[in-house]
Amino acid sequence: MKYFDKILIANRGEIAIRVMRACRELGIDTVAIYSEPDKNALHVKYADEAFYVGEAHPSKSYLNKERICDIAQKSGAEAIHPGYGFLAENYRFAKLVEDEGLTFIGPSWQTIEALGSKIGSKRMMREAGVPVLPGTPDGVTSLDEAKKVAAAIGYPVVVKASAGGGGIGMHIVESEEGLEEAIDMGMRIAGSAFGDPTVFVEKYLAKPRHIEVQILADAKGHTLHLYDRECSIQRRHQKLLEEAPCPIMTPDLRERMTASAIAAAKAANYRNAGTVEFLYANGNYYFMEVNTRLQVEHTITEFITGIDIVKQQIAVAAGEDLSMDQEDVSLRGHAIECRINAEDPLNNFTADPGKIVRYRSPGGPGIRVDSGIHMGYTIPPHYDSMIAKLCAWGSNREEAIQRMRRAIYEYVVLGVKTTLPLHYAIMRNPHFVAGDTHTHFLQEEHIAASLRRYLREEETRMQTLAASLRQGKEVAAIAAVVDVYLRKNMK
Repeated sequence: MKYFDKILIANRGEIAIRVMRACRELGIDTVAIYSEPDKNALHVKYADEAFYVGEAHPSKSYLNKERICDIAQKSGAEAIHPGYGFLAENYRFAKLVEDEGLTFIGPSWQTIEALGSKIGSKRMMREAGVPVLPGTPDGVTSLDEAKKVAAAIGYPVVVKASAGGGGIGMHIVESEEGLEEAIDMGMRIAGSAFGDPTVFVEKYLAKPRHIEVQILADAKGHTLHLYDRECSIQRRHQKLLEEAPCPIMTPDLRERMTASAIAAAKAANYRNAGTVEFLYANGNYYFMEVNTRLQVEHTITEFITGIDIVKQQIAVAAGEDLSMDQEDVSLRGHAIECRINAEDPLNNFTADPGKIVRYRSPGGPGIRVDSGIHMGYTIPPHYDSMIAKLCAWGSNREEAIQRMRRAIYEYVVLGVKTTLPLHYAIMRNPHFVAGDTHTHFLQEEHIAASLRRYLREEETRMQTLAASLRQGKEVAAIAAVVDVYLRKNMK
C-alpha cells in the first residue's frame, strides 16, 4: 500500500538512507536535504530529489526548521520523517510541520513536549504506576530541599538536567559536601545546552543495566511491544553496543517491564514508534525516559521480530491502524548491533573525521550493515561520529556473537580511527560472552585486562591485513591507540 506519494527525510547519512529504503519498497518518492559538506553524500545520491538546506553548521542546515518545511512544500512532499538526532525530538518542529499542513512521522508534538521533560515524564509515570527512582519530584528549588531528599534516599545521588540527554549536565555526588557544586554546575550546563536550567536529584545506581522496550501504537491507542533490548555497554553515557533481547531477561521480568512500557505509552497518549528506557539493578527496574523517535538500535529489533519499524511508522502516520496484535509478534533468535564510530579511543573517544582510503563492508549469513559511507568518502567534522551500524543475527546469542566476530574480521575501514578494534575485543571478552554487563562495563579493571589481551591479538591480525592492503601504519595505529587508552584510563 502506498501511504504517501512523497516524503522528505529531515536527516543525513545512514538513517536517511534507511528511511529511503523503506519508502522505495513502498513506492514512495523521497526528498533528501543536504548541507554544503554533504553535497556528494550517499543519501543525496540515493534519494529521488535533493535540495540544499544550508551551510555546514547544523543550526544553519539540519536544524533549520523553517527552511526544511519550505523545501517540503516546494518539493511537493506530504510528510516529513525526522530520523533520529537533530530535530527528531523537537516538539516545536513537529508542531511547525503540522501547522504547515504536512504530516510529521512520529508522535504528536504534544506528546513529544510532555515526555521531553524528565521531571514531567517521571511525574506522569508515577501517576501511571510505572516504577521510578526515588528523588526530588520536581526541579530543585533550594539547596536545603535537595539535601533533605538526598539524605532520605541515601548517597550516592545524581544531579540531572530535566531537559537533557546523553549525560550532559549530569553529575554524580558521593556526599553532601559536593551537592551544592553539582547543582550549580548542572544548572549552568543545562541552561547553556538546552535553554532550561532545571535540574533534579535522584538515587544513583552504581552498576545498573540499561534495558529498553520498543513500542508501537496507532491513533486509536492500540499499543504493543516488540520485546526488549540491552544497551548497557556505553562510553560517556552514550550507547556503543546493543543486543536484543536482553540476555538476562526472564519471562516474569519481561511481562512486568513490557507492561510498564505499554502503561507509559498510554499515559502519554503515544502514537507511532517509540522506546521506553529503564535502569535495572538488584531485581528492580526504574523508568528513565521515553525516546519519542526511531532509535539507532531499531535494527536489531527488526531482526528478532521480522517487523519493519520504519514502514510501521509511515503507516501509522498515514492514519492506518496497526495491522497486528501482541500475539502476532514473536521472538526469533538474537541480534547484536555494534556502532562503528570514527573516533579516537586514545583521546576519550574523540571524533576522528577524515577521508576513507580503504573500505570493505562484511556480508554473509545474518549480517546487516547500515551505512552512509564508501571508499573515498570524507567524513565531515560537523556531525555525529557514527559512520555505520554493524548488526549480526543468530538463532541464539552464541551464534549472533560468532557471526559478529566474523563480520568484524571482514570489516575494513582505513584512513580514520574507528571503534572496530574495541568491538573485536568486546566480542571476545568472557564477561560479555556470559552476559555480565552494566553501564560501567568498560571501566572495570578485570574487563580492561581481558580487553588488552584480545586487542593484542587484533593488532597482529590487522597488521597482516594491512600489509595486503599496503596500509600497515594506519591499521596498526588503530589497535595501538585503543590498547594505550585501555592501559591509561581503565584502571
